[in-house]
Amino acid sequence: MEHYRKSSHCTYDIKYHLVWITKYRKPVITGKIAVRTRELIRIVCQSNEVEILAGHVGADHIHMLVSVPPHFVIKQTGAIYQRNHIQETTNGI
Repeated sequence: MEHYRKSSHCTYDIKYHLVWITKYRKPVITGKIAVRTRELIRIVCQSNEVEILAGHVGADHIHMLVSVPPHFVIKQTGAIYQRNHIQETTNGI
């Protein structure tokens, strides 16, 4: 029971393995982009009570193992990350 998370009404252990892949597996997640992507993912996860258990940012993909609360909709993470990423790419990194 030590690895379970608790809220006011339940005890849970919900984990997702997420993989984002670039279009045509082009190796574009490098250098400043990789560092900023990692920062944005951490910010989005912290603001949504998502705990990152493991992760890897590769040149053409991102792997994450996350633990989420039961009220969380996994689709939200991708949408929030994409919104932040689009704003940054249009403004420059």
